[in-house]
Amino acid sequence: MSKKDIEENSEVIVDVQEVYSKTEHFVENNKKNLSIIVGGIVVVIALYLGYTKMYIAPMEIEAQSSMFMAEKYFEQDSLQKAINGDGLNYGFIDIVDEYSGTKSANLAHYYLGICYLKTGDYEGAIEELNSFSSDDVMVGSVALGAIGDAYMELGEVDQAISHYEKAAKNNPNNLTTPMYLFKAGIGYEELGDYGKAHENYSVIKKEYAESSEGRTIEKYLARAEALK
Repeated sequence: MSKKDIEENSEVIVDVQEVYSKTEHFVENNKKNLSIIVGGIVVVIALYLGYTKMYIAPMEIEAQSSMFMAEKYFEQDSLQKAINGDGLNYGFIDIVDEYSGTKSANLAHYYLGICYLKTGDYEGAIEELNSFSSDDVMVGSVALGAIGDAYMELGEVDQAISHYEKAAKNNPNNLTTPMYLFKAGIGYEELGDYGKAHENYSVIKKEYAESSEGRTIEKYLARAEALK
């Protein structure tokens, strides 16, 4: 090893020792503060775990039980009872209010949004569906598409198209993707943008020909082609 290499290695060793010394000195001088910080982190973690297991978990079970009748009314298309309850059992509004922070309350936002959409409260539908989140392939896409439906009913076609296209791109699949590509295409036609409508219909024909939209897409393609 050359003299130069020895000198460089010696400098590295000195630097490491100096850093170690400074770190040790810092820890020694700030032992109390560091202990408080570490202790604080432990307390926060303990509180979170306690909150989750002792408060949220039991409330989740209660919420699921309380939402049972509201879901039944939803399935029966008794939408007002699903929304507001029947006097004895909670409606989805009550679930959202009473069990905020639970998965059931999150799902209740979805149900409320669909109920409001079906009963003509389109602003309410948008608000509730925007409060809902889901990783589920179908439900997440349907929620976005339902927001698009609400905007379309309000005459806000640009917003409707935006949400239809988000729904189409959300976890692409053979059911919801062609459905919302088609709805976006109809929206483009309503705006007079037949070129964009044709693009959407073409994707359906090329990639989703076996879907229900794909089996009838030729006439929409022909119309958009003629008018673009």
